[in-house]
Amino acid sequence: MSVPTVHARSAASLRTRSGAAARPLRRSPARVIAPEMRVSDAPASVVLRSVVRRGPVSRDVIVGDTGISTATVNRHVTALIGAGLLRERADLSTAGAVGRPRIPVEVDHEGQCTLGIHIGATTTRIVAVDLRGVVLGGVEVATPTGAAPGALRSLAESAAAFVGRWHRRRILLVGVAIGGRVDTRTGTVDHPRLGWTQAPVGAAFGERLGSVVSVAPHVEAMAASELLLGGPGGPARESGTSLYFYARETSGLAISIDGRVHTPSGGPGSVAHLPTGSSAVCDCGRTGCLDATVSDRAIVAAARRAGVLPASERSVAAVYLAARTGVSAAQQVLDERADALGRALALVHDVLNPDSVQVGGQAFTAYPPAMERVEASFVRHSALAATGSTRGSTRGSIRVTAFGKRVQDYAAAAVSLGPIYADPVGTMRKIGAGA
Repeated sequence: MSVPTVHARSAASLRTRSGAAARPLRRSPARVIAPEMRVSDAPASVVLRSVVRRGPVSRDVIVGDTGISTATVNRHVTALIGAGLLRERADLSTAGAVGRPRIPVEVDHEGQCTLGIHIGATTTRIVAVDLRGVVLGGVEVATPTGAAPGALRSLAESAAAFVGRWHRRRILLVGVAIGGRVDTRTGTVDHPRLGWTQAPVGAAFGERLGSVVSVAPHVEAMAASELLLGGPGGPARESGTSLYFYARETSGLAISIDGRVHTPSGGPGSVAHLPTGSSAVCDCGRTGCLDATVSDRAIVAAARRAGVLPASERSVAAVYLAARTGVSAAQQVLDERADALGRALALVHDVLNPDSVQVGGQAFTAYPPAMERVEASFVRHSALAATGSTRGSTRGSIRVTAFGKRVQDYAAAAVSLGPIYADPVGTMRKIGAGA
């Protein structure tokens, strides 16, 4: 199902569905809470997850689905209805059924939603997400250049204008996914690529939108989206270890352990300077670093050197188009990137030896023919794959995210829904405390 998208240059260009300018939001003190990137085993969370996955559903079906006692399910369903997260559907009751336990319940997904924001190095996505994890619509704006205060003001205004399109829904929580090092407790970010230091990301959106805000590192958020939202194949496994590897304009990784995304206290690790063997010169002064070899800007530069693109072309989409239409030089540029990605993935895999490997980002998904080459390079460079001792990452077992080119949207969605899914009633109390 396609998601309606608006491409916008500024907040002023965003309008409500009726065509009027978006209504202003009141400014209020920011309320930042830590993101929750895990599958919670708390009874209320288990019950809510069952309804999200199966609803509308009766209480006795929830009992069978979760293994929780009837009394506990009834108690938590009542609490979730009281918190405004579930609603009863008496109109769907089976004819002749007697008693409240037979009345189906479903997620109350029509009167409220969350807001997800993915701040990328060059573009920012803003999406509305219902409580089932469905992305209802989104806009894309250029990530402003310059100092953090002005850039964040501009992005917050774009978000406020977008919220005006959803005036019939209550925005419960704002989730921001962003690169760099994130202090999840305060919502501040150090982002070298954007030139931000101690940027008050959470405060900027919280004050402008009057909402509770969570801020998370974007690759960890992508790994969380696989656990919490899944794709057509459903959520990822909740046991064992999983490596998530991302590449687009920047590269990164995240580790999930038994249904929880690992979040190092010092911030996520970096794969930006892993050696690839290429001759690309990195901003750090060395040659062959991963980001300098596989990033979108590196691919555009390589395509220009190969004569695929004119000197004025800056869009990596033009490289993908040329490759799809049979331009061999463009295909070679993308094949070389696939080789480098496979080697980097093998290096990381052999250090961690996870049970499963997943990749996401347009470097993997925008040109599908390259994935076979990524896998071949991975097997060629992985000592564990070569010896057959790896448990989960032999050739063909690298799983590409089911979210495809919408991975940034769902990363932001996971940050916005994570606290609600982990502690439904408690998070709704926090939201209501400042309403």
